[in-house]
Amino acid sequence: MSRRWLITGCSTGLGRALAEAAAAAGHRVLATARSPETLGGLGARFAANVVIKKLDVRDPVDCASAVAAAVRAFGGVDVLVNNAAYGQLGAVEEVGDEELARQFETNVFGTWRLTRLVLPLMRAQGRGDVLMVSSAAGHMAFPGLGAYTATKYAVEGLADTLGMELAGTGVHVTILEPGMFATNWGESAVDSYRHVEAYRPVVDPFLAGVRGLADRATANPPLLFAETVMRYVEGEHRPSRLPIGADGWQMALDSAEKTRAEIHDAAKAAGVLVG
Repeated sequence: MSRRWLITGCSTGLGRALAEAAAAAGHRVLATARSPETLGGLGARFAANVVIKKLDVRDPVDCASAVAAAVRAFGGVDVLVNNAAYGQLGAVEEVGDEELARQFETNVFGTWRLTRLVLPLMRAQGRGDVLMVSSAAGHMAFPGLGAYTATKYAVEGLADTLGMELAGTGVHVTILEPGMFATNWGESAVDSYRHVEAYRPVVDPFLAGVRGLADRATANPPLLFAETVMRYVEGEHRPSRLPIGADGWQMALDSAEKTRAEIHDAAKAAGVLVG
């Protein structure tokens, strides 16, 4: 069955791979990017079922315009993929107020804003999938990624709450938690303007690995992300969370076990009996 997609952040990486896969499968896709000229090849290749639209999720006018464009072109939206995001690098002490505000404006407020605009369409038609692209950083911390991790934790809290609120409406919310993928995420991430030497031994080695993801042989290919999401949308099961990539699954399980162990240790120390 052909579905109507609105995907944010399609210029490169996971968003681009998913837009191409959905279009190739015959779905109708509103592919968006802050710089729509980066999507010219996608529009030319799939001219019959892809519409290109400028969208900066930080701009309320852009968000409303993108949803209106999907309604004009396709009559509505069946699948919303909140993928647009970027990484703010730096230790917690290094990231300033303006940097933090920009990070949340894109990764959290933009996601919330666009979802709020699409929900009335989905509720009215009695069906829809809202896919929140999170990360392994949505449930575990990494040094030098405090701002980014905080936004992904926030997106997961938003998605969990929304999923409860939409019970019985036919609209489903799923958090996508990709592991390490071979994209230019690290190269396009933004360094904090302030550097505190005390954090270099802990932060720098990790961030060096992040910046090299695109060339790391062990990183997952973006096509794996696209194929996984397509199988999900075309299937029946609607989990609240979907780790993607073998490392994504392992990190999710390791994170859950670590949290469980920490709670049990704290309960034991406090003299509390827990199951």
